[in-house]
Amino acid sequence: MNSTLTAQERPHLERALELAERGRGAVSPNPLVGAVVVRDGEPIGEGWHAELGGLHAERAALEDCRRHGHDPAGATLYVTLEPCAHQGRQPPCAEAVLEAGVARVVIASDDPSEKASGRGPGILRDGGVEVAFVAGGEAAAARLLNQPFRKHARTGLPHVTLKLALSLDGHVATAGGDSRWISGEQSRSLVHRWRGECDAIAVGIGTVLADDPLLTARGPETARQPTRVVFDSAARLPLTSQLLATVGESQLLVVASPEAERSRIAELKSAGAEVVIAGGGTTADRVRSALADLGRRELTSLLLEGGPTLAGAFVEAGEVDEIRVFVAPLVIGGGRAAVEGTGAATIADAGRALAVEAETVGEDVLVRARLREW
Repeated sequence: MNSTLTAQERPHLERALELAERGRGAVSPNPLVGAVVVRDGEPIGEGWHAELGGLHAERAALEDCRRHGHDPAGATLYVTLEPCAHQGRQPPCAEAVLEAGVARVVIASDDPSEKASGRGPGILRDGGVEVAFVAGGEAAAARLLNQPFRKHARTGLPHVTLKLALSLDGHVATAGGDSRWISGEQSRSLVHRWRGECDAIAVGIGTVLADDPLLTARGPETARQPTRVVFDSAARLPLTSQLLATVGESQLLVVASPEAERSRIAELKSAGAEVVIAGGGTTADRVRSALADLGRRELTSLLLEGGPTLAGAFVEAGEVDEIRVFVAPLVIGGGRAAVEGTGAATIADAGRALAVEAETVGEDVLVRARLREW
């Protein structure tokens, strides 16, 4: 049953959405989930999925009730994602909700994964619990909260976010290749936070040869390091690169083609990199082959950082879900375009974003464009 929240109920689900955000960067490949237990209009317990392998949000909220001397029997549970019904790293949440005697469960979004997908709500209804899925803004917010989880559940592929830093006239570098730094310090700090929140970062070999990047997340809020991915068809990654020097800090995957020299692949493996062979007759096929490998590793989110050749390959393959563009107050003139490739033949053929948001970050403007919703 779909339900519209009353004015009195909306703050409870909004609070659950706030709580869910606290798990960002710490629970993948699991979803972000928040929960609030309410009796007579007043919250008596709340929780969120805080770390992979830790309590799920529903069990955390029920434990919070008991910790503060409240009995959740007869209460309403507001939760951002349907309670699970399967044994994973934690026991089923639907079972905990039934045991606690919760009378009503209000759910913001479904779980599209094969092992869930309605089983938990069905078990709750069979146990006499009133179950309602909400409609409207809170439901949309709950789905957007877990786009990487939802895409991976439906396709087996990671959610791809393309990050760009442009001048006002649309360039990512000068004609001579200089690109440091187009975006400002605050923008770069935000990117480091994004790195710590995503499962993997990808660049092309051209970017590595030009910049010798680390691709690690650096900052006071860094909780983990993402897997670093280099698309390097000929396996040219220098053995002296910073990426190979730091394989002990963060996993490094090199995506090579079947034509890459066996000796170079062996050298990269000896240096500590994992090598993924991405086959296929076209660039798009190779992109999808690589994404499928990342998905099998339970990497649900990929931040695509550079450069224009790799960005063009992903765009032409139709494998970009979101674009985040920092527009800096610079005019370069005659520089390098952000996305290479053949592109759309006409404006009518060009892709169009589903939603666009903009905000100021220091001196830059950050534009977020969502191309697909899962």
